[in-house]
Amino acid sequence: MSERQEVRKTYKLLINGAFPRSESGRSYEVTSKKGTFLANVAQGSRKDVRDAVVAARSAQAKWWAQSAYNRGQVIYRLAEMAESRRDELAEHVALAEGRSAKDAQTRVSRSIDRIVWYAGWTDKIAQVLGSSNPVAGPFFNFSVPVPSGVVGVVAAQDSSLEGFVNAVFAPIAVGNTVVVIASELRPTPSILLGEMTATADFPAGVLNIVTGYTGEIAPTLAAHEDVDGLDLGGVANGFADELATSAAASIKRVLRAHEYDATSLRGLRAFVETSTVWHTIGQ
Repeated sequence: MSERQEVRKTYKLLINGAFPRSESGRSYEVTSKKGTFLANVAQGSRKDVRDAVVAARSAQAKWWAQSAYNRGQVIYRLAEMAESRRDELAEHVALAEGRSAKDAQTRVSRSIDRIVWYAGWTDKIAQVLGSSNPVAGPFFNFSVPVPSGVVGVVAAQDSSLEGFVNAVFAPIAVGNTVVVIASELRPTPSILLGEMTATADFPAGVLNIVTGYTGEIAPTLAAHEDVDGLDLGGVANGFADELATSAAASIKRVLRAHEYDATSLRGLRAFVETSTVWHTIGQ
């Protein structure tokens, strides 16, 4: 009897709630921190990025129309799913980042706790960032935070799970939809988390993950005119300057690495606009 060959998984994209291969049919090899083969991963194309933006735009109004409490429940459900698969996540973090099993478990715990933190903010952000403004006249005047719309994210290259969680779930918590380019060298932990959204009640298109070569696909995301905000936290300074310049042509809000602090509300504020509402005072 011949020796059984292990079935190797090819990790797919996440676009509009489905897990397609790249439209180009390409894939690339991902290795562990030690250089050993880890997985084959779909090599996304510029068209995949455009398809993901279309999906995100279609989902955004529906996501924002849900109650803040319900959005929090959906995000919290993802934390539950991640908790149940924490050993698998930790294994991939350990291999991808070259960490000990204990250190990887700690990082997974922090990532899950961070998802819970964002879930708790969904119905509080209006109170923190909104206000009732004094005016000279018989009117109520309110400032209300509203999402920017579709946010493009280039995830951290080294922090395969924590960096991904901090960049992605802040804009989602406040009502945006996201297209994220996962870490080029360490994409598998983020893809695993993305797979869990299929059973976490996430509406299709709220989170879209494209894997591949950052230098090839990030310019398409930055220049896309239907992307309202861009998080460049996972991009080195020189390339970030190039992408920010490209984004300026369509007047995007751009968040750079040095502006981001995961322990503050900066990530939540970054892709929120302020809408002012006037209403007459009834007699």
